[in-house]
Amino acid sequence: MSQVQVDGTGPAGGASFSEAARAAVDALLAPVDADLARRYPGDSGSRQPVHTVYVPADVFGADTVGDWGRRALEAFDTHAGTPAALAGALGVADDALLADVHARVRAKLEREPVEDLRIDFEDGYGPRPDAEEDAAAVRAAELIAAAVADGSAPPYLGIRIKCMEAAVRDRGIRTLELFLTTLLAAGGLPEGLVLTLPKVTYAEQVTALVRLLADFERSAGLPAGRIGFEIQIETTQAILGPDGRATVARMIEAAEGRATGLHYGTFDYSAACGVGAAYQSMDHPAADHAKAVMQVAAAGTGVRLSDGSTNVIPTGSTEQVHAAWKLHHDLVRRSLARAYYQGWDMHPAHLPTRYVAVYSFYREGLAAAAARLAAYVAKAGGDVMDEPATARALSGYVLRGLDCGAVDLAEVVSLTGLDRTQLDALAGR
Repeated sequence: MSQVQVDGTGPAGGASFSEAARAAVDALLAPVDADLARRYPGDSGSRQPVHTVYVPADVFGADTVGDWGRRALEAFDTHAGTPAALAGALGVADDALLADVHARVRAKLEREPVEDLRIDFEDGYGPRPDAEEDAAAVRAAELIAAAVADGSAPPYLGIRIKCMEAAVRDRGIRTLELFLTTLLAAGGLPEGLVLTLPKVTYAEQVTALVRLLADFERSAGLPAGRIGFEIQIETTQAILGPDGRATVARMIEAAEGRATGLHYGTFDYSAACGVGAAYQSMDHPAADHAKAVMQVAAAGTGVRLSDGSTNVIPTGSTEQVHAAWKLHHDLVRRSLARAYYQGWDMHPAHLPTRYVAVYSFYREGLAAAAARLAAYVAKAGGDVMDEPATARALSGYVLRGLDCGAVDLAEVVSLTGLDRTQLDALAGR
């Protein structure tokens, strides 16, 4: 066996790489290193909401979040008042898990029914006289500022403006300007502020919003890049451009670091693909293709993913509610398994099954994930020899469960021996 020199000059008595060759490699790859760091910074480490609730601007009020919570609880208590009733509604047999989840979900609906609220000035609001939309934009900002000030605001909240297409561009820009200006005057931009840009077809539309926000930041004396936004993927052009190249990655690039998320638009995208109304769903093959492209484009960039919604509303008889709940629950679980950890909710009665699906997902896998993490840290092996990448995934899974309230820090520490700081480090946050 050949001997390697301790000083790194190569095998004893043999040839080695010259300093000039090493320097040339560093010079060659320096731009690549910088590009990788810029394009793929990884996850920010902040909390990702499990859903986004869309409320039309004309019906948004000071008590919207509280009202959604009360209506969600009423539906939960009426149609799934016991763990057994919930299990029957969803066709789930794990009584012990459902008993635990039932209590946790009810507490969540009382404590924090909405994690992310979007006040909608686009499809849910529609075309209105300019004076009416002007007033609604100002009112939305004032209500948000008041909610932030009194502590009743959800962790994330903001508006969806109209898109950058010519017919509605000026109206969308005007609404955004009034909203941001009013927020600023009312005490500043909230930490959890989120903007949503819908129906993006070309990367230049993303660039346009970037330039507007940069201009506003300069005018307001805000730090450059302070205001980010989500890109809604609900047109076929957002997935595949006219030249046959994937487009969504170009949109992330065009956002210049401001893109916080990619949100799949179930019904607009399905319709654009020619899918019949009866078959437009989050689990349609066309949807799966679009979301797979989104997932690969966003990987490592720090841009998060959100699935869309179902338009089947849990109302009517208990039988009708249970059927809608089972559909919603199964769709949410399907999204979670595919690493889409967020989705849209369009009705208060969707909240119970959103949280039941999310909480079950994190609680049922907690013991196994914790054991694998503990073994990885202790290098104890076990049935699976995990890689660092898997440890990142396992810790990310546990952290998401902690963030939404599905699991408690004390039980995680007990099971893993790891505190929040250690989990963050393992997750690469």
